[in-house]
Amino acid sequence: MGFLKKFFKNVFHDSLVESGDYSSFERLSEEELEAHLGVSKYGAFQMTDAVRPSYDLKVKPRQGFRHDVYHDEETEASVPVLMAAASKENLFETFMELLEPLGSEVDVVLETSHHRKSNGHDDLYREHIDMPVLKSLLWDFEDLLTNDGCTGIAVLAPGIPQEVQFDEHKLLIVYGAPLTAFEGALIDRHVDCDESIKFITEAEHVHSSNDKYISQFEELKTRLGMDCEFTYSD
Repeated sequence: MGFLKKFFKNVFHDSLVESGDYSSFERLSEEELEAHLGVSKYGAFQMTDAVRPSYDLKVKPRQGFRHDVYHDEETEASVPVLMAAASKENLFETFMELLEPLGSEVDVVLETSHHRKSNGHDDLYREHIDMPVLKSLLWDFEDLLTNDGCTGIAVLAPGIPQEVQFDEHKLLIVYGAPLTAFEGALIDRHVDCDESIKFITEAEHVHSSNDKYISQFEELKTRLGMDCEFTYSD
């Protein structure tokens, strides 16, 4: 096994489609793999460094949002959802705009899969943080949150069942109702509704991280004062 494929095995983790074990990366030469991982733009859509699509491009990244529904098996409740993808130059500011409807004080969940060898991630909690304080911290860690494929964050309105998630795939996901303010924020950032859009999570893909981001994650965790953790598996 060549150096690049060793690097790929150690640093990237792939998520295969549920229909079978086939990976579009399996038979690639090092040159083909390096070329694919080096592609960061598909049409007008600029990707972050966090994730790359499958080699066969079963889902081609593009900007837009669609409506969905999350079904909670425990409560049997159905929660309206917005799922969105934004091009890199538009992504972080769009995320920050989506936080506005949540109010002046929020709870935060920081997600990490840096040290996990299988599917799933560890969640760390911080309750009751002022929105201006949180936003200032998030701007300080824009690079980590945008480009690390093993870091995600969710911001929750404690008094209202609403949540904005900026996940490891750099998708923007909003849970709860009403969704009107969030739809408006997306459209204002030129992330338009397209109910046919597919996201990178719906096909094979790879995540990327490095030691620099692990260190930055620990710093963000400390500055958020997080000390509660549990493990979540997909």
